[in-house]
Amino acid sequence: MNEKINLIKINHLSFSYSSGQPVFSNMNFNFAKGQRVGLVGPNGSGKTTLFHLIMGLLNPTEGKIEIFGKERKEEKDFTEVRERIGLVFQDPDDQLFSPTVAEDISFGPLNLGKNHQETKRILEKTLKILGLDGFENRMTHNLSYGEKRLVSLATVWAMQPEILLLDEPVVWLDEKTIGRVEQILNRNQNLSYIIISHDKKFLKNTTDNIYLMENGEIKKI
Repeated sequence: MNEKINLIKINHLSFSYSSGQPVFSNMNFNFAKGQRVGLVGPNGSGKTTLFHLIMGLLNPTEGKIEIFGKERKEEKDFTEVRERIGLVFQDPDDQLFSPTVAEDISFGPLNLGKNHQETKRILEKTLKILGLDGFENRMTHNLSYGEKRLVSLATVWAMQPEILLLDEPVVWLDEKTIGRVEQILNRNQNLSYIIISHDKKFLKNTTDNIYLMENGEIKKI
């Protein structure tokens, strides 16, 4: 059996907000290609903070973050990370900023250098995969919360990332929409992702392992 390729390696990570209260202290965590991981823990335990550190939106107090085989420290180090890792924010309104669904989904591929013809093909394929056919010209601010959640996932999916970081992707969604998200994730067994969620049933249906974040540590449960 081939040795697992670690895509994310976090070594002795410490982080504190300006209040001075430590969120992490000397934390270690590895994430390998092909893993489908659930992340649970009390509110305020640092789950979202971890995602933001991986994406370079926050800077650690101490420790080392290695992603795709390279240590990431400065802002320029995270340009590649943001092209290869897709973060779906907890609040879809933090993700969606264009007037229409098509513009929001097309933004990522265009930003990655795809031409308009390629982007149109990606848009159509993404809409079909996520069951959003006919949404192209819908105004994002008029969408329901569940529709916004799916479109925010679509904006990341369209960039064809190597890793997905999903922050509470099914919170406040109805059972039918949760089932759709489960189908989307399970349809491609080659996906690598970490999901933060309080929905244990959803995690059971979409992940292989679940980790608990508590008291500044991550441990498998």
